[in-house]
Amino acid sequence: MDINILLVDDEAVDLEWLRRRVAGNEHVDFQSVRTASSGFEALKIMEQQSIDVVLSDIRMPIMSGMEFVRKAKEANPQVQVVFISGHQDFGFAKEAIQLGASGYLLKPVDDRELNDMLVELAGKIERERQQRASLSETLSLVNQELLLRWFHEGTPEQIDSHVRGLLTPVASGGSAVALVEVDDLTWKLEGMDEGERHAFIGKVADYIRGFARDNRLGTVIAGHDHRFVVLTTPPEDEAKALLERLIQSFYQSFAFSITVGTGKHTTQADELHHSYRQAKAALSIKWIVGKNRLIQDASVWSPKAKMAADVEEVVNRMLQAMLEYDLVTVDDCLLELFGGDSPLSQKNEIYDLIIRINSKLHAELQQMNEHLYDILKWESHQPLILFQFETVHDIISWLRRRFFELSELLYLKRQKQKRGLIHKITDYVKERLDQKITLNEVAAHFGFTPNYLGHLFKAETNRLFSDFLNELRMKRVCELLQDPTKKIYEIADQVGYKNIIYFNRQFKQYAGVTPGEYRKKHKV
Repeated sequence: MDINILLVDDEAVDLEWLRRRVAGNEHVDFQSVRTASSGFEALKIMEQQSIDVVLSDIRMPIMSGMEFVRKAKEANPQVQVVFISGHQDFGFAKEAIQLGASGYLLKPVDDRELNDMLVELAGKIERERQQRASLSETLSLVNQELLLRWFHEGTPEQIDSHVRGLLTPVASGGSAVALVEVDDLTWKLEGMDEGERHAFIGKVADYIRGFARDNRLGTVIAGHDHRFVVLTTPPEDEAKALLERLIQSFYQSFAFSITVGTGKHTTQADELHHSYRQAKAALSIKWIVGKNRLIQDASVWSPKAKMAADVEEVVNRMLQAMLEYDLVTVDDCLLELFGGDSPLSQKNEIYDLIIRINSKLHAELQQMNEHLYDILKWESHQPLILFQFETVHDIISWLRRRFFELSELLYLKRQKQKRGLIHKITDYVKERLDQKITLNEVAAHFGFTPNYLGHLFKAETNRLFSDFLNELRMKRVCELLQDPTKKIYEIADQVGYKNIIYFNRQFKQYAGVTPGEYRKKHKV
């Protein structure tokens, strides 16, 4: 049986004797039987594991059994407690009952009494679990609607008697409200007809209800906004672990995620309204902290200050990096603008900044005779997709992909333009090899400064313009030397060399032989 029991006694012999009798009980097969020799040790165990039943001696040093149980009940109001002690301590029975003890056994404990007590407690725990687990099934649609309306009220002055009657069984053992939201639901429902949407939501609801039932998580109510209200009934730490497991198992089953916001744990029915408001506030900061996770407390997060004065400088730096195909800087700037330390927190601030970036980028490209939407092949409404994102992380990922794509396209386009320019320069020079050609003359012809054209030429060809020009001339010389009718001085003149001695020296430096030796070598 899925029940955990904790035995507490400072007497080692008595504790071991009790452990053997409980662990070997033929009628109740406990999931785990833990022991502790002091109230302090027992409380630590209860922090680490959900305990259903405690059997504790009353007389213990430093922390008495009464004091221990008082603290244990504060930590877990649902725990069932049985005191064990001698006849002289029977006067404690009244106080034990006031503490909510389920029973009182006298030493030496009779086997039958112990067995009857364990069977009774196991049955009681099982009945309470079934009652909590089946509450959502017994709640009529009308009652669910009443609960939802009560939760949605801004500040209810007093809980309705009927609503109190519905919530008291849940809250009596301790409960909290959790809100479950399917991430990116708008996108998932897009393109579905009414029937498909209904079936999809139904499938999600069945899974969450099934998980809650199988794991005794609590009551599930489907909200009007496709969120699911869960009235969790396990102890706080256990409920947290179950909700995190729900998030993981849901993703494995559906291949998309859910996010859960939770409120504070309470034993008062009317305080569940406040727990609901806390769960709603926790879920609202998914925008900042991210999805596919459990968000417990929105109060620990506070919005940052308004946009910093250097935002404009970061935007300018990012745009320049995009034009230079510096993807690392583009990413750094995006994280600086929208990441964890960003001064931006509200959706409207982030959308305003995105509009500013797009407008500035569009203006920069227009000065280069480029059009943002033409380059990316966007429709004019394409950036509106940003308004459908549920988290800042989603926006950063989308912008990163788009800006990287734009930067690469601009880079490839510039490279193509540069290669076209180099081809034009090459053709221009080839046509004028018989003339005195200089970098200044070529730069002036193509409308560049000599320094810029020289830098561009070196970057694209990995050669100086002068070396390129000399190589073209020498290749032409080699072609002309194949014609035996041409004199060497005529060839030199045809490629722009007026000084025959300088020509011979340049050719030998290029080919390793003189023009005459070149002809002999090639049998011209």
